[in-house]
Amino acid sequence: MRLFRPITIGLSSLALALALPAGTALASNGKFAWRGPKGQSYFLQNPPNSKCLNMSQEARGPRNNTKQPLVVYTGKRCTGKATRLAPGKSAPSGTRFASVVFNPH
Repeated sequence: MRLFRPITIGLSSLALALALPAGTALASNGKFAWRGPKGQSYFLQNPPNSKCLNMSQEARGPRNNTKQPLVVYTGKRCTGKATRLAPGKSAPSGTRFASVVFNPH
């Protein structure tokens, strides 16, 4: 069995090395920005693709500075009225949203 340990460790290392670059492809490169309470600016760098994210506080004026389309929703869990934003586009500053999904299916 001792002969198999180096091979197993080597294969595990190779699998990990190959998996790391693929993980970065699962993110929308760029920043997603919005305004929160009292007009404070917030942003999310390289958000995950195809995962619904709920906002924990008031959010409005979404700006899509990623390379992928996104959809903001008026309700939590990506429900309610949907507003789609192409890469580089912004919604009006008064547009309120409660959740967002990047690169939706």
